[in-house]
Amino acid sequence: MSRRHLLATVLCLGLGLAPVAQAWENEVFSLRNRWENITTAMDEARRADALSSLAEEAGALAETHPDTSEVLVWRGIILASLAREVGGLDALGPAKEARRVLERAIELDPEGHRGSAYVTLGALYDRAPGWPVAFGDDDTAERMFERALEIRPEGIDVHYYYAAYLMDEGRDDLALKHARRAMEGQAREGRQASDEALRRKAGEMVERLAH
Repeated sequence: MSRRHLLATVLCLGLGLAPVAQAWENEVFSLRNRWENITTAMDEARRADALSSLAEEAGALAETHPDTSEVLVWRGIILASLAREVGGLDALGPAKEARRVLERAIELDPEGHRGSAYVTLGALYDRAPGWPVAFGDDDTAERMFERALEIRPEGIDVHYYYAAYLMDEGRDDLALKHARRAMEGQAREGRQASDEALRRKAGEMVERLAH
């Protein structure tokens, strides 16, 4: 094979692979945008069904891309949101599956998509019942939040969910510190709606804790 022919073949293969990579990125972009709309703008009565449908789509995408960390992180985020929305015993299934896929995402990417996997795991360990019902564990929750802070110390979500955990633990002074940091944090591109919603909640938390 001539050098020119070899180069043309390599270029063609590269062009052929590009749309495959772009396909999952576009699907994650769509999942993220719809999750933002459901969690910040949709009526409460419709959110559980909408998140359930979105979780099915995320599951199908994860089956196609089982070793793509970002896909798994978003599946975990959606499942965790579904668990929070349905509550009670109905939350255990999606919460356990969220933990599984997020831990797998971290195996593939130790930073867990810029800390997002750790924030979500922290919230899951904080809110889930403990053994033997589920996997809830306060110490593990705090380790997850601390790791997220190492990766993204300016994150609104990181500080808000850590503050919520600390407030539940009765550590109000430290909770107030992180709630204020959440108010001052940096909203992420593509996550402005959810981050700004958390900033407002952080402000409400500051008002409660400061009085």
